[in-house]
Order: sequence, then C-alpha cells, then structure tokens
Amino acid sequence: MKKISFVKSFICLLILLGAGFSNPSFSQKIKWNKVKILFYTKNGKGYVHDNIANSVVAIQALSKQHGFTVDVSDDPGKFTDENLKQYDALVFSNTNNDVFDTDAQRVSLMRYIQAGGNFVGLHSASGTERKWRWFKDLLGGTFFWHEPGQGFTVNILDEKNPSLAHLGTKWVRETDEFYFIKELGVNLNVLAVNDHTTIQKPGGKALDTFGTVFPSVWWHEYDGGRAFYTSLGHEKGDYLKPDLQKHILGAIEWAIGPQKPRNYSKAYATTPNDPIKKR
Repeated sequence: MKKISFVKSFICLLILLGAGFSNPSFSQKIKWNKVKILFYTKNGKGYVHDNIANSVVAIQALSKQHGFTVDVSDDPGKFTDENLKQYDALVFSNTNNDVFDTDAQRVSLMRYIQAGGNFVGLHSASGTERKWRWFKDLLGGTFFWHEPGQGFTVNILDEKNPSLAHLGTKWVRETDEFYFIKELGVNLNVLAVNDHTTIQKPGGKALDTFGTVFPSVWWHEYDGGRAFYTSLGHEKGDYLKPDLQKHILGAIEWAIGPQKPRNYSKAYATTPNDPIKKR
C-alpha cells in the first residue's frame, strides 16, 4: 500500500508541476511557409493502427491549408544526418514497435535531436522502440496499458497552448483509448490529463496504481531538442475532424518553438546507448 500511495503522490506532483510551472505558451507565430516536416508512419511486427491513412490525409490537408511542406514516409532509410537536417520537426504518427532497421538510423535520430531538432509523437508512438532507453526518454515514457475504447473527458491544464487553445477547459472524447504510460519522465510539462472516473468496466491493470487521472498530453526539452506527445487519436475518423487536426497542428507548432536551423556541431551520438551529455 505504501508503494501505491507513493506512486499516486508522484503522479499528482507531476501534474501540478506541469500545470503550475511549465513554460508559458509563447506568442510568436510560426512562419509556416518556412516549415518542413517528416511524417513517419513505420510499424514493426505487431499491431498496426488503421488510423494511419487518415492521419496522412490530415497532415496533407493541414499542409495545404497552412503552407508548410510535408514528406510522408515509412522508410527508415530516411534517417540519415544529411536527410534529417532539412526538417523542422519529425512527426511519428501511430508508429509501433521497432521502426528502425539499423543502429545507424537510431543514431541519426539522436543526432538530429541533439542538433536542435524537434519531435512529435501521436497516440501509439509511445509503443515505439520499447527497448531503447533514449527513445523512451525522448517521448517521455513508454506504453503500458489502455482501457477498452470508449468515451471520457480530457481536462485541459494549459488553455493557451496552441495544441489545446481551441478546446476550452474540457475535451470530451466520444470514443478514444485511455492510455497509461510507464517509465514517465520527471521533467514533463503536462498540458492535459484524462479523467478516469467515467470509464466503464475498467481493465484494472493500471487503475489501482495511477488513480483517477493520468497525463495524456505533454512536452519537454530533451537532449538539445524539443519533444511533444499526445496519447489521443485512436479513432481513424477523428483525424478528419477539426478538433484533432488543430490539436496536431498546435503540437507541431509548439514542438518547433522559436524557429531555428539545426546545429550539427552539437550532435555527439555514435551509438544508440550513448549517455546524454549535460548542456
């Protein structure tokens, strides 16, 4: 019981820190015509979400509407220093399990982030590269469990963040997956939490440990770059709706932050397991 109480207290502290001490939403406007994004959809062996095709439709519609450039790919061969340096952000859309063929590709992702690159993970991206410590820390944790798909409410903690500013204080998800993430980072800026109190027939695998709310949207600075994650977005039809599309657009905007080029003189990784250097 003491262990459970401690974990509950830790989660509450994490949420309070995210709500009260995260950096304020900056007022600068992204110059979208100067933005280029890699939208990565690779899945390894195992479950593949049927929402990926609609997520591609969504990002292409957003690209046309706002004037940024997007390259959609499921080819891990795109992960080289020479190729990645052109992108302002990498979006992992419902990737799952092992999505790289070689350690050199993993190192290229590390070096991109170390050079000041930016990352956005959508929904099952938290189930990506589950054995790779650096990636789990980049995302902010790794997938643990989800409740059966159903409706629940998302409580918005930062109503000014561009990924959430259109939603007010509550975002009612008619049907989605309530994700629990394990190995949570301790320096996450939590932007929204899922309310578990209305979940019907809860699975029980995580509830006794994590309590009645759980972080669902967050960002943090990591190893020289910026990373944003949202666990929301399971239903394929939702990617064609304005609320989720604006959520994704705002996530990209926030991840990019103050627009600046990548600086590969700060990239130092040579293997996927290299320790992070203090900056």
